[in-house]
Formats: sequence, structure tokens, C-alpha cells
Amino acid sequence: MKLQGIFPPITTPFDANGEVYPVKLRHNIEKWNRTGLAGYVVCGSTGESVMLTADEKYALWELVAQFAAPEKLLIAGTGMESVRETVCLTNRAAEMGYKAAMVRTPHYYKNLLNKPEAQMLYFRAAADQSKIPLIIYNWPQATGLDIAAEAVAALSEHPNIVAVKESSGNLEKVMQMIREVKPGFQVLVGSAPTLWPSLLMGSCGAILAFANAAPFSTLAIWEAYRTREEQAGREWQDRVARAAVLVTSRYGVPGLKYAMDLKGYYGGPPRLPLCVPSMEAKREIEEAFRDLPE
Repeated sequence: MKLQGIFPPITTPFDANGEVYPVKLRHNIEKWNRTGLAGYVVCGSTGESVMLTADEKYALWELVAQFAAPEKLLIAGTGMESVRETVCLTNRAAEMGYKAAMVRTPHYYKNLLNKPEAQMLYFRAAADQSKIPLIIYNWPQATGLDIAAEAVAALSEHPNIVAVKESSGNLEKVMQMIREVKPGFQVLVGSAPTLWPSLLMGSCGAILAFANAAPFSTLAIWEAYRTREEQAGREWQDRVARAAVLVTSRYGVPGLKYAMDLKGYYGGPPRLPLCVPSMEAKREIEEAFRDLPE
């Protein structure tokens, strides 16, 4: 399975009552279908997956499968704290036609799960029982746990674990993974501010929240890398740097959803207890995105 290119971990649209909004989901998917995005990750952290019920996840997977263009690769976010629930969600997504599952590191019992042995046990046990390949999802800024590059290298030997999404933004760690994983195992990144250097080091692509609002900008970096246009790649990386930080580490999903509203997508409200951005934050986001194409 090739995971090359740019994938947005899509946001989940909610209406004013906090319900999933299928019409707006279709609007976003059909707009993204007209871009060169490689596919969609559904129910990742950007999709507020921790705020969703299992039934809502099933509904979202079904709707996106219905609306997505045939060439788009569908990846389901299925990571839960237990192996049992992760496998249950993963295999349900497989039945709906999803080709891979992105599984975040378990983290609730931090004092017990901060050891590589426990993390590897979790991923191996989940992969053994899953009907589709797994992508390890590491985002220590959110989970408080950071899976070691050595553990990822060991997990890369499992035939049903095919990739890692490394979202720490740590370029040295990305380099170590690329050096140490088995041939054919794919390293994707989840940090738009470090996309260009990550690609130059050997990453095969990226799963980027920022691509929800400004897919063309991230695709421009990908195309510059693919066609070896270094100056263009650096220029586009500079252009997206501030905007990407604002809608990820600074203002998170609410900020990203506001940027989507600005760019002709439907962002809408986040699910409580997340709050819409302040007026000051909105002005910052408006300024940063003003000159970026959709």
C-alpha cells in the first residue's frame, strides 16, 4: 500500500445543535475531490474523534465513503485505549471499504504505557487482529506520550503495520525513523511547518490538519518536492508557516474550522467543551490566510 502525497485528517462538521451535519460534510468532500489530495483520514484528532460516539464514527465513515471520489484513499482513525475497542472499530471501518486505520498511541495510564514494551504490545496485538493495515499515530503534544523511534523500527517488522504518522515536528526523530525502519515501511509527518524538510529527508507524504483549509498550499510543496523545484518548495513552506501554526498548535481545531469558513469550506462550530476562537484570534487567522489559495 502506497501512502504517498497529502492527506487531510478531515474535520467533523457540526450544526448549531452540535449534531453531525451531513450536507456540509458532502460540500467539503466534493470540494476536496477536485484537488490533488491523495485521500482522507476520517475520525482523526482533527475530526474531534474523542468527542464522537461510536455510532457517529460509523455514520461519518459511511458518508465519506459515499461522497469521496473513487481514486481517494480512505483511512479511518480508530485508535482507542484498549486493543479490543481499537480492533472493533478498525474492522468495522474495513467492512465499509477503508483501506487502512490510523491508530494513536494509548495514553490514559501514562505511568504504565510510557514504556516501549507496553506500546509495542498494544500495536502488535491490534495489528494481529485487524483486517486492514495499521498506521501508528504519534502526537505527544496531545497524548503526553512519545513512542520512541526504536519502538517504531521494531514495529515496522510486523506485516500488518505499514506506516507511522509522526506529528511531533521533531526532524531528528523523523530522520532516525527513516534510517531504522525496515525497507518499504512508510514515514509520514503531521507537521505542516516542517513539511518541506521532512520530505527532503525521505518522508513519503503527510497527514496535515492545515490541508483542510488550504490544500493547494500543501500540494504545492508536495509537487515542488516531486519535481525537484527547491526554490518553489522553500517559498511555499515560508508562506504557510505562520498560518499553519495558528490553526494547529495555537488555536487548534476551532481555529482551523474558522479558517475553513474563510476559504469556502464549512468549518462551523467545534463540539463542546471546545470554544470558537476569540475576535482577536479570528483577526490573526484572517490575516495569515488572506493571501493563501484554497
